Amino acid sequence: MADEPRKRAHVDGDGHLVLPQEVFTYYGLKPGMDLPLFSDEDSVVLSRPIHRLTKLYIEPTNVCNLHCRTCIHNSWDEPTGMMTEETFVHIIAGIEEFSPRPSVFFGGFGEPLAHPEILQMVWTVKRLGASVELITNGTMLDEPTARFLITAGLDRLWVSLDGARPGSYADIRLGAQLPQVISNLRRFRRLRWEISAPQAPQTRLGIAFVAMRRNIGDLPQLLALARELGVSDFQVSHVFPYTKELEAEALYQSPAETGYWPEDARLRLHLPWIGDSSFLRGIMVDDGYDKFHLHLTGITLDKNRDRCLFIERGSASIAWDGGLSPCLELLHFHTSYLNGAERTTNRYVIGNIRDQSLPELWNNPEYVAFRERVADFTFAPCAWCASCPLAQENGEDCYGNPVPSCGGCLWAQGLIRCP
Repeated sequence: MADEPRKRAHVDGDGHLVLPQEVFTYYGLKPGMDLPLFSDEDSVVLSRPIHRLTKLYIEPTNVCNLHCRTCIHNSWDEPTGMMTEETFVHIIAGIEEFSPRPSVFFGGFGEPLAHPEILQMVWTVKRLGASVELITNGTMLDEPTARFLITAGLDRLWVSLDGARPGSYADIRLGAQLPQVISNLRRFRRLRWEISAPQAPQTRLGIAFVAMRRNIGDLPQLLALARELGVSDFQVSHVFPYTKELEAEALYQSPAETGYWPEDARLRLHLPWIGDSSFLRGIMVDDGYDKFHLHLTGITLDKNRDRCLFIERGSASIAWDGGLSPCLELLHFHTSYLNGAERTTNRYVIGNIRDQSLPELWNNPEYVAFRERVADFTFAPCAWCASCPLAQENGEDCYGNPVPSCGGCLWAQGLIRCP
């Protein structure tokens, strides 16, 4: 709906706010629903209902062919594995029980293309009529794989690119070669035009960039490369500090004034907590057919603090072993660093898709209560305080919130984002 003409609401004679019918249909709004509301001096935002499943993250595997500095694998000792056919069949059966279908995102903490049945998985979900996205590091995107994904109707392919120069890219994504990935993406763009039928929707291409001190200077060059590759979506996230080294790389460590696009640019860019915005000079974004949407995470006047987009957008995450969690952050046990101290995030699973259906898990009273608790977000401010031992894990917090508490989650503070 974001690409459609702007719609309008109106106030009727009784003073009630009336939304267009297509908005009700698209977001599954029904009489009696409560919608989270956010406002500032310029706008009022109604979020989609938190109790409607709209997006499902599926982790086909947590195995990866690379060993990146930024990866969660550097801070855990979890077993690795591949999602079984039995588990996936249970997921498909669950998706079929929802109308409208939730969109599906293949990705988690591994390389989806490393799963031997990933292409069949994409094809199966598309046959259900659901929107499908997949994220990859791009190294395994050979021609047969690209052809299949495009032919199957994949809606969006996300590629993780953390550098525009071979040296900086290899410094982060150890074991990968940037020229190979770029070659794969150029071929993907060509195949999109060759395979797609006239006027048929093409697979959109997106780039996900993890911003750090060591690679932020590559952003202008990477934006130029994105235009060359026909990228329609570009998302930048701060780095998640899984290690002490990464905490030192974080660009949000010292508050600074917001940076903006140069005055002659047509798109204003907010980069909160980045002091030096000089690297933005000369960056232009067209507003014609070749423009792409650029999303950068960060905090603008508290607008993104204490808000969990996983909950607000009605999403859930399923690990390769079938465990369903409310978000990617809770999908696996791991450690990270918060305000200089090591912090433990314990896995939180509602249940397993092999034992309960997807609707049963989604409507589990404990899960419903958790979504409501997160929507209200009355957790202790662990991300900013961190003055007591309770901040060192996502257990019960000093406000008495039960496990898991989310006050120390950087995703909920607008700093970390995934597509």
